[in-house]
Amino acid sequence: MSDDQKKIVPIDYTHREFQTIRNDLIQVAERLYPDSFRDFSEGSFGAMMVDAVAYVADQLNFYLDYNVNEAFLDTAYQYDNIVRHGRALGYKNRGRPSTFGTVSMYVLVPASATGIGPDLRYTPILKRGSRFSTTSGLNFVLTANVDFAAPQNAIVAARTNTITGAPTYYAVKAYGNVVSGHFTREQIKIGAFERFKKVGISNPNMSEIISITDAEGNEYYEVDYLSQDMIFREVPNMNFKNDNVPSILKPYLVSRKFVVERGRTNTVIQFGSGKAAGTNVIADPGAVAMDIYGKDYITDTTFDPTRLSENESYGIVPSNTTLNVVYRITNPTNSNAAVGTLNEVGNSVYEFSNPQDLDSGLMTEVRQSLEVSNEEPITGNVSELTSGEIKRKIFDTFPTQNRAVTQADYENLSYRMPEKFGAVKRCSVQRDPDERKRNLNMYIMSIDSFGHLMKANNSIKKNLKTWLNQHRMINDTIDILDAHIINFGIQYIVRPKTGVDKYDLLEACTQALRNKFQTHAHIGEHLSIAELYSELNRVSGVLEVSQVAIVNKAGANYSAVSFNINENTAPDGSYVIVPKNAVIELKFPATDIKGKVK
Repeated sequence: MSDDQKKIVPIDYTHREFQTIRNDLIQVAERLYPDSFRDFSEGSFGAMMVDAVAYVADQLNFYLDYNVNEAFLDTAYQYDNIVRHGRALGYKNRGRPSTFGTVSMYVLVPASATGIGPDLRYTPILKRGSRFSTTSGLNFVLTANVDFAAPQNAIVAARTNTITGAPTYYAVKAYGNVVSGHFTREQIKIGAFERFKKVGISNPNMSEIISITDAEGNEYYEVDYLSQDMIFREVPNMNFKNDNVPSILKPYLVSRKFVVERGRTNTVIQFGSGKAAGTNVIADPGAVAMDIYGKDYITDTTFDPTRLSENESYGIVPSNTTLNVVYRITNPTNSNAAVGTLNEVGNSVYEFSNPQDLDSGLMTEVRQSLEVSNEEPITGNVSELTSGEIKRKIFDTFPTQNRAVTQADYENLSYRMPEKFGAVKRCSVQRDPDERKRNLNMYIMSIDSFGHLMKANNSIKKNLKTWLNQHRMINDTIDILDAHIINFGIQYIVRPKTGVDKYDLLEACTQALRNKFQTHAHIGEHLSIAELYSELNRVSGVLEVSQVAIVNKAGANYSAVSFNINENTAPDGSYVIVPKNAVIELKFPATDIKGKVK
């Protein structure tokens, strides 16, 4: 056997691109076929065949690497593939981003018969869904009803009688929250029955589905996944005037449902696989059927609180009908608005109490008098998420598994409950020191119509209980408790610089302290006296802060909690120690801040 036949040159499998594969092929041909192929110049037939084989191998290696990379979230590059990986891990792509902001609204209300104050019968409720726009054509939608009869609204005389000088119309100012975009409607024809039917939305700027109904009037509900058959619906609260909670949160079993899958430029609605009709009823866990069948014993099974029925069809699929889809589309480009640019009223919907008893002409004047403006800029990140940002959100979503595990998770959930089910202004979750198991104490606070802290009523607590149960760990017990309110006042003494007007300095110092307490403190947050000294020292004209004292306010219009400030002040006097189940509040800044200039 010759030396050439004994010599075996191993194949280098790391050569995967065109040039290295071509060089390997030429080496093999020169070594094994020296008599058949001798001309490997660029213009020869042999070079052409080598190039063709190297090109095919290069393409195969490319697609092999691409498919392997796109099969894993860490190495995936394509946007749609990353979204698919995220969907399998529980991440829901929210589509095009929206911007949110606050606007001030004004309406003219006729004066009452006595001439003192407006006629409250003509103060309307501006319904959510009302549409506003900017001077540049950007659209915004009101996200919640605005009641112009709310006591915290500012009221001033707007028009007066030229002869008597008595007010004839009053201007009422209220605030509302808006979101970019506007509502639109699309009709989609559905043919014969098809399992897991998918339909697309034609508008690429779709932000959220508002409602879907078919030609027969049946409503379809959006769920997180098709095996989920329990949703939470809004039920009007008949006791709204007493507890200030507009809606009650109720669980409902639904048989008509869908999920939304969003890509970069398209939105797809997917239905289930069933044909049988069902009835949407209030969920009753006691009516869950057990898997006993003909057996005389019961087998323990896992329990999903969002799936209470034994129906395996994943929901009813619409067939041979027309779907009426209402959805919100956001602005296709920049949705940010500068101060004062959101000033045009589009489609506005009003509601009056007992309109049959009111003058139609005056109601029309009230409707037509609506003015709107944004006192602060409406800004937000309006750019679409990049592939890297989507990955980061997926990595952050998967470990949570849509459950509340830590104390911070429970606090976050309580703040995420929509305000129409009750405003949770402050929340703090603490481990119960007297309980060996995972018993948690959730201290909550609400606010009244004037923005003052108050104890949460039973309607808010019931809604919060329902809201938390869908995410609560099965071995967690939560006691929803009221946090104590500690009202306080501030007394200070400052020395002015030479030539400074004392009255102007006093007003400036008081205003600086008012600004500091515009935002409510958190439950268990200590009151820093040192920061009050620093705040006063920063006021122009202050030479020295002589004294800052904290006093407790209790009784009458204040909280009934009597709190000893001296006993709960730190040894160095730098801050007041607040218990973990209490919150401090400067309730009346206009009268609770008293100062002297000496």
